[in-house]
Amino acid sequence: MNKRYSLHKIDSAEEFTFSPEEYSYFKYGDKFYAEKFAKELFEGFIGQHSEILDTDKEIVVLPSPYMAIPTASNFLCFYFKKHLDFYLFQKGKKSSIISKINRNHTYTTDYGTLSFEDRKNLIANDTYYLDKDFLRGKLCIFIDDIKITGSHEYTVNKILNQYSVNADFLFMYYAELINMEIDPKIENFFNYYTVKNVQDVVEVMSKESFQFNTRIVKYILGLNSENFEYLTSNVKKQHTDDLIELAISNNYHLIKEYENNINTLTQTEIYYGN
Repeated sequence: MNKRYSLHKIDSAEEFTFSPEEYSYFKYGDKFYAEKFAKELFEGFIGQHSEILDTDKEIVVLPSPYMAIPTASNFLCFYFKKHLDFYLFQKGKKSSIISKINRNHTYTTDYGTLSFEDRKNLIANDTYYLDKDFLRGKLCIFIDDIKITGSHEYTVNKILNQYSVNADFLFMYYAELINMEIDPKIENFFNYYTVKNVQDVVEVMSKESFQFNTRIVKYILGLNSENFEYLTSNVKKQHTDDLIELAISNNYHLIKEYENNINTLTQTEIYYGN
């Protein structure tokens, strides 16, 4: 089985069945909307396709591939799993298992600005790993927040074929672009709908529901010195401490474009070693 489900269909560049404002906050780390979207996604899916979950197979949920810093879709996946597990509990079934596809590289390019071919070529240079033996014979639900060109689904399918994974696959999205006449850059329209500048980012980071994801870490590390100083002066020290840890964990200190800001952050930290 290889199926796809999306809650919202994007058929117009002007009218949408979801809130671009909420989506923008979600993409920049507001988990409140990750939880809201996950509930909507699960209810929409179960209302139309409950028969897919009527299986004796173990269920595995996986967000879009990442290295060390979770993507926004990881939080969507986490909250979706909570609803899924309660549903399975009510049916007397085993709870689902969360897993991931590991990636070994990262890039500074803003994905939302690229065409399908550019996206495919960019991620083709990456390397991925998944545990094919662990997934064998299971129902694997791949969860992402939005499908624009399908390049990530294309890549995941390529990985599954490469590893000869014998399982059932369901690709699930909060929203999907179905009108291919619309420019793929509409993704950036959603990403930046509410969060447009460094002041907006600081506002999101001040929320109790904030948590770092890949997008916001890359955004901050790519700021010019003036905006970077503004942000670091207006957020909690815990956030800057977390930012250092996350940047290093994802090898961002090896990327020239991020070098200055990471060095600025670490100047006030204690170094270990000789």
